[in-house]
Amino acid sequence: MVLDNTSSIIQQNYDRKSELTAFDETKTGVKGLVDAGVTQVPRIFLIPASNENIKSSDHQPLLLPKPTLPTIDLEGIDEDPNRRKEVIEKVKDALESWGFFQIVNHGISDSMLEDVKKGVIGFHEQDSEAKKKWYTRDTNGRVVYNSNFDLYAAPVTSWRDTFFCSMAPNPPQPEELPPPCREIWPEYSSYVLKLGGCLFELISEALGLHPNHLMEIGCAEGLAVLGHYYPACPQPELAIGTPNHADNSFITVLLQDHVGGLQVFYQKQWTDVPHIPGALIVNAGDLLQLITNDKFVSAQHRVLANKIGPRVSVASFFSTSTIPTLKVFEPIMELLSEENPAKYRGTSVKEYVDYYRGKGLDGTSALLHFRI
Repeated sequence: MVLDNTSSIIQQNYDRKSELTAFDETKTGVKGLVDAGVTQVPRIFLIPASNENIKSSDHQPLLLPKPTLPTIDLEGIDEDPNRRKEVIEKVKDALESWGFFQIVNHGISDSMLEDVKKGVIGFHEQDSEAKKKWYTRDTNGRVVYNSNFDLYAAPVTSWRDTFFCSMAPNPPQPEELPPPCREIWPEYSSYVLKLGGCLFELISEALGLHPNHLMEIGCAEGLAVLGHYYPACPQPELAIGTPNHADNSFITVLLQDHVGGLQVFYQKQWTDVPHIPGALIVNAGDLLQLITNDKFVSAQHRVLANKIGPRVSVASFFSTSTIPTLKVFEPIMELLSEENPAKYRGTSVKEYVDYYRGKGLDGTSALLHFRI
C-alpha cells in the first residue's frame, strides 16, 4: 500500500499486532528498516490523528518568545559556600518550573563523553548478527537491547532503538557487556554515580533538607544506563523519535549529541533543548515529583524524528527498578503540613515501574495512578 504524506491515512482496521510482531522478530530494530532502504514510514510508526497528544500539546501561543532552558555551572560549589548557595537556588528554581536544566563543569571530561557516544554508535552499527544476540524483551536482564520497551503497549511505535545496562548496585562483569561499550560503560557509570551524589545533595538542600537526605532514603542506589539510537527518518513529520512522556526515575542525567530533537513542554509550548558541547542535561523523574509532593516537577518531554541521523543519546536513570526491594517511597514527611497534605500514596519502585511499562508511552502521566 502506498501512503500519502499525512497521518490521517492510517487504516484502523489493519492487524497492528501482527505487524508489531513481524517487526520485533527481525531483531534489527528501526536501524534494520533504514538499512533495508525504506523510503516510507511503516504503519506502526505513524501518528494517528486521534493520538496527537503522543506528539504534541501544540496549542501554544505563537507570539510568546521561546524561553531558554537554564544552564547551571557547578564550578566551585564545594569550595565556596556562597557559590553553593547560588547554585542550590538555581536548582530549586529550575526543578520547580522546568523540571529540567543543563549542567557544565560537572567533572566528566569531553573526551569521555565523546567515547560514550562512540560506544552507542559502535553497538548499534555493529553487524546485525552480532547485535541480535543481545535482543530480548526480558527487562530483568543485565543487558537488554530492543526497539521500544513498550512495543506492544504503546499506541505509536517510536523511531528509536535502545540498549539498556543495569550498572548499579550490581554492575555486570566486563564480559557481560557488548564489546563496543565494554571499557567505557563501567568507567562512565562510575563518574555518573559520583555526579549523582552531588546532584542529590544539591536537590536535598534545595528542598530545605539535610544534604544526605535523598541519598539516605535510597534515591541513588540504582543506576541504569541506556544508549538510544535514532536513525534518520524518511518522513519525520509522520513519526516520533520518543513520544511525549516523563521519566520513571528519581533523576535522569542525559548526554545528547549535536543532532537535536529533544524538546521540553514548558509554559504551554515545546521548547528545544539546545546542544551545548560538554554539557549534560538533568531532569526530575516521576519518582522525585512523588516524594517531593509536586514541589519539583517531572516535565513532559519528547524527541522529534529527524531526516538527519543517526541521533544518539545516553540516558542514565537513577532508579531502583532493577533491585529486588520492597522499600516504599512516599511524600517526604518534612515537606508535608496541614496545608500541604500528601498527594500520593506510597509505592515501591517496582510497582511504579511495572505500571509505567505496562501502560507504555501513551501521552498520559503514570503519576495519576498513584494520586490520593
